[in-house]
Amino acid sequence: MNQSPYQVLFLEDEPTIREVLAEYMQLSGYHVVSVSRGDDAIRLIDSGNYDIAVLDIMVPGADGFQVLSHIRAAKPETAVIMLTALDDEQTQVKAFNNYADDYVIKPVSPIILLKRMETILRRTASALGGAECEDGLVINEQAYCAMYQGKRLSLTLSEYLLLRTLYQHPDRVYTREQLILNIFNEDYIGNDRIIDAHIKNLRKKLPISCIKTVIGVGYQFDREALK
Repeated sequence: MNQSPYQVLFLEDEPTIREVLAEYMQLSGYHVVSVSRGDDAIRLIDSGNYDIAVLDIMVPGADGFQVLSHIRAAKPETAVIMLTALDDEQTQVKAFNNYADDYVIKPVSPIILLKRMETILRRTASALGGAECEDGLVINEQAYCAMYQGKRLSLTLSEYLLLRTLYQHPDRVYTREQLILNIFNEDYIGNDRIIDAHIKNLRKKLPISCIKTVIGVGYQFDREALK
């Protein structure tokens, strides 16, 4: 670590886990503030600045998701890792829909957690640097988010997946059916016009007009919009 250590907010209600992981973080050069209640975490967010928050979900007071939502509203530049024993897909999707940067399932090796923290902080620093943001638009596949000129776009998971699909293949025109397969796999049953609704919402949230309608076919990413 450098001479100005990263500030970490660590929310964990199990004393042994909290003490062990906090000690590993401190030995790695992080400045760590540990709490066991979600409402205490929210108060700390309001009164200070943290580079990253590591949040358990099932804690007393406000739960980890409430703390995550508060961080995204009050201090959106703070990176967030959800650290929890909940390993079901629905909970993980909920975390990413609420713009968590990573989701780590307990029990976890302290070394692995530190590596995940290091990766998130390095990526966040790069993205917020502005000059390193290719074309001003960054698709962060690990964190399931998109950023434009260093600012996170408030996309739902479906909107993110739609943008990622189009962005990765700008020369390809996708039909609605192909986009449905990329977003919902084969689980979706219904009218393919749902893609039109997602495109409409996505266009409202994008700061540039980069999604073209190809009449009679579908949609395409317009790379010219990035120039």
